[in-house]
Amino acid sequence: MQPSSHFLSFFLSFLLLNVSLGYLAYTGVQDSKSYYVTIKELNGMGSEAYSKRLRVAGNVVPGSIKRSGTRVDFMLKENDLTLPVSYTGTEAPPDTFKDDSQALADGKFGSDGIFHAKQLQAKCASKYAPKPGATPAAEPGKSMSQNQSSGSNGMSN
Repeated sequence: MQPSSHFLSFFLSFLLLNVSLGYLAYTGVQDSKSYYVTIKELNGMGSEAYSKRLRVAGNVVPGSIKRSGTRVDFMLKENDLTLPVSYTGTEAPPDTFKDDSQALADGKFGSDGIFHAKQLQAKCASKYAPKPGATPAAEPGKSMSQNQSSGSNGMSN
């Protein structure tokens, strides 16, 4: 073989390898990409919603969580709109997934009108927030750093 044919075969092999890796990287990114939409936006997407991987957030409707083996069906609520969700992921739902918790479902919207989630995240319900109309708690006493700066270090002689 001549040196130019070695160079040509090396170059074509190199080119084929780079094109293949580029294609795999592109398709991998496309498969892992998901779009965040609200329930209202999801309802307005039409048939486009069935072909994309999506993320939808909302509050879990109290009393809607139904567990059946590894599958969990529930309803998400955003303002006055609801969305049925069926979660069939590989991991159990998080401990914070409860009635009234904020949840983020990642999956695909089916033509059956159900959002089929493969991943589920939940944020704890606002149990630490004051109840509407509640009066604020009395101001706590001085903190430890305030006591130390006022000359009292808590040590005795």
